[in-house]
Amino acid sequence: MGKVQLIREKGVSIIQFNRPEAYNALDLEAINQLATIVEEVKVNDDKLLILTGKGKAFSAGGDVGMMATFKDQSLFDELMNKLTELVVSLYTMDKIVISAVNGSAAGLGLSIALNADYVVANQEAKFGMLFAGIALIPDGGGHFFLKERVGTHQAKQFIWGLEQIKGEEAKEYGLVDVITEGDALETARGLALKLQASPLLTLIKSKEILHKQKLDELKSFLTEEKKGQLFAASTEDHREGVNAFLEKRRPSFQGK
Repeated sequence: MGKVQLIREKGVSIIQFNRPEAYNALDLEAINQLATIVEEVKVNDDKLLILTGKGKAFSAGGDVGMMATFKDQSLFDELMNKLTELVVSLYTMDKIVISAVNGSAAGLGLSIALNADYVVANQEAKFGMLFAGIALIPDGGGHFFLKERVGTHQAKQFIWGLEQIKGEEAKEYGLVDVITEGDALETARGLALKLQASPLLTLIKSKEILHKQKLDELKSFLTEEKKGQLFAASTEDHREGVNAFLEKRRPSFQGK
């Protein structure tokens, strides 16, 4: 069974991250599988897509083991190019996209969750960028999606603050659209059912018009994130951040 699964039901495609034992952390294999499935969904007849994670997390973000690929230019390019392809495909998809967040959506996982028209979350779900904890920058369009949701100044503060915020606070902050006390996936299914009873094609046309105006900006952000991540990965602070994570201690950053 793959690290990412596709389920289709009643006109709704559900993409589910399937590494519950690793809190659905994304390695290069999972990202490649996700990109392939997104392309498959893009051309199917379903007009609604739900993104979710199996188990106790949406996604804890990029697998720390994947950071080793940053030392190999060809693997780094493969990863970042695949991320660009994935992010743009999701953003331009002529479907309504819903993220159903139970547990943590962190780092790259949060970037992916925010690349949706609706974010549905359990009230105990946690949201955080957390890249700075290992001296990296948000990728997967994280800068763009945060700016769109909360504005430039708040985006900076959120990225730098290394904070994780829960349900209602995340909704007040602008990261979440629908809060539930129950399973976010079931609530997302209910939202999908409600949307199916709406003039769905016209809703999607409005999305297309709005997103078309922003597409070049998103691509520019993705290009700058690739450059910035390569720089960040070369710093002494990044090496210290990864070592501290693996050794389960607080990092000692030197600004180098």
